[in-house]
Amino acid sequence: MRLPFVYSPPSCPISVLYETDTVLFMDKPAGLLSVPGRLENHKDCLLTRLEAQNSNIRLIHRLDMDTSGVMVFAKTDQAQRELNWQFERRGVRKTYLAEVTGQIVESGTVDLPLMRDWPNRPLQKVDDAGKPSVTHWRVLARKTESCVVELTPETGRSHQLRVHMAAVGHAMLGDVFYATPKVAMQSDRLMLHAHRLCLTLPGDDVQTCITAPCADFPPL
Repeated sequence: MRLPFVYSPPSCPISVLYETDTVLFMDKPAGLLSVPGRLENHKDCLLTRLEAQNSNIRLIHRLDMDTSGVMVFAKTDQAQRELNWQFERRGVRKTYLAEVTGQIVESGTVDLPLMRDWPNRPLQKVDDAGKPSVTHWRVLARKTESCVVELTPETGRSHQLRVHMAAVGHAMLGDVFYATPKVAMQSDRLMLHAHRLCLTLPGDDVQTCITAPCADFPPL
């Protein structure tokens, strides 16, 4: 089986998508950690790079190392509290793009509870004793042996999108954890991208949506 995504920070440039006095939206590349890992060579990450430029940066949420796309950070204590409140109460709308194996039906919902797959940390598994987890999908484009889908999670469990799509027989290309070796080898990266993040900016009363473009998912 292929080894997990090779960590190569020098090839992972970061870019700003949108910035105000209180928040910062970044485009995280695939292959870069969101926060420092446990291993010594996993200390470089998006958070530490931002902190090197601005010590006031506060973490709000994370993306898996292999996942690319939009992340939001707070720049003040008040902004951090307001954004955390929105995430905790599911007031944030997240939209992902993924390429999955096979030909899935046009749209649908996966409603399967998830829990940590001990001792296989950090993997997750479907289990009736797990936490409620819901993912909606719709097909954006079809290829010969795969589909590009839009994924909208109602919950934010670890690896939720990857586990849910694999559970219904349509694992993501490049997924070394949940796909078969054949499907994992069909892409040099995990084909999952955090495309859009919609939330209410601190001090505002309407939602703002920030989109991260991705060369691996051209405009459809």
